[in-house]
Amino acid sequence: MPNLIRDIPETSGYWGAVWTVCNLPDIHVIADAPVGCYSLLASAVSNYTDAIPNLENITPSFIREAEVMGSGTWPAVENVYKGLHETGKLEGKQLIVVSTAESEMIGSDLSEFMGRLGYNAKFFHSESLTHDEWTGRDRALIWLWENYGGNSATTALEPGLVNIIGPTYGCFNAPADLHEIRRLVEGAGGRINVVFPYEATVADIARLPKAQVNVVMYKEFGHTLANALERPWLYAPMGLRATTDFIRQLAQMLGTTDQAERFIKREKATTLKPIWDMWKGPQGDWYSTTTVGIVATGTYVDGLRAFLGDEMGMPVTLTAARPLRPGDMDNIALRKAIHAGAPSFLFGSINEKIYLSEAGNKMTNFIPAAFPGPIVRRALGTPFMGYAGTVYVVQEIVNRLFETLFNVLPLDTAYGRPAGGPPVAAKPSLPWQPAAKAQLDAALSKLHFLTRISVSQELQMAAETYAHTQHLSEVTPEVVEAVLAGRQGERR
Repeated sequence: MPNLIRDIPETSGYWGAVWTVCNLPDIHVIADAPVGCYSLLASAVSNYTDAIPNLENITPSFIREAEVMGSGTWPAVENVYKGLHETGKLEGKQLIVVSTAESEMIGSDLSEFMGRLGYNAKFFHSESLTHDEWTGRDRALIWLWENYGGNSATTALEPGLVNIIGPTYGCFNAPADLHEIRRLVEGAGGRINVVFPYEATVADIARLPKAQVNVVMYKEFGHTLANALERPWLYAPMGLRATTDFIRQLAQMLGTTDQAERFIKREKATTLKPIWDMWKGPQGDWYSTTTVGIVATGTYVDGLRAFLGDEMGMPVTLTAARPLRPGDMDNIALRKAIHAGAPSFLFGSINEKIYLSEAGNKMTNFIPAAFPGPIVRRALGTPFMGYAGTVYVVQEIVNRLFETLFNVLPLDTAYGRPAGGPPVAAKPSLPWQPAAKAQLDAALSKLHFLTRISVSQELQMAAETYAHTQHLSEVTPEVVEAVLAGRQGERR
């Protein structure tokens, strides 16, 4: 049987390129695309991820059957250009024509036609048929630098300046993670130069080499531009140790070590205090027995696995990076694994949430950690990166543990109290034979870790009540067997 592609977790180079380039307000993009492929990208998906009603600086060429079958797409692009020019929508902007899968399929390379258009028009071949969105972003970033940037060798470096490279539309949690990384950079003694492309203009591109250090937000893209700028650079951190190391490395590069150490000390007493509180509280007993799965970009997979697994001591039993890395499960294998037995917590995209639903799994806690999926992330208080990210992630886990516990708490009737009736006097506790205790423990070991707390008490009370009715002086294996059989019958 062929291994059919199922539930693709990322989109194409065209989407990645547009979500990168359209961050710059003084660029207008003509997407060489039919109206549907423009609408999905520019108004539908961007709305239920980035909460943007529509990207205002992109227009489709309205490819139709006529262009596909004979004339090519240049007449359509030229017609759209004329309309934009006549209505003044291109004033003060640079013009970029971006290819799509549809235009690439008919070989519509418009490079030679750009000279006929004004506004310093340029053509970007998005490689939509062969590249994923991450490669599309990486190529778009270096292309913007090569076409609108300056020269790293001749641009004067300004000590203390730091660029943040990478946050774009369509990146999960970009606003909150960016907010935290900016805070860390400034805490370490740096000054933000350019946030590229999220908060940049075309003029800002030439200023990129002024920064002494670059911070690349994601492992999936941005490194090509960072290398081209010929300045030291670091990846943005996730987890306690990685964040502390990041602050110290950045400070060493900037010459601000004393300020960075003061910042770290202050963070331990302020931002990070909830971590210690949630670690020392009664919920701390749950971490070592609560399993975790992570399906997201490699940035999030590596960061969450190091933090939750190595630092918090939670067993990480399932991981898969998107795009796939050597050894990672594809979506078909991942679906089978989730159906066979999902972890207590699963960080992932809508695909993994669907797999849990297919399996009828109501015990696993799903936490959004990746696109695709209708999940808006515009608030600044939901970071996964940095010190604040550790607090937010642990808080999410603890709250969901409480919610799970609430959902499995027994009703009053389980304690011998009729609903709405007066309390029933408790019988004195009976001793347990070792074999009976071992039999109960074996039954409990098959249950979800959180339900064991309440079910254990419920079964112990039921066993002792049953022993009393049989006029026994202790709980025997036969009593436990009878109680377990009765409970099984009730569930049926």
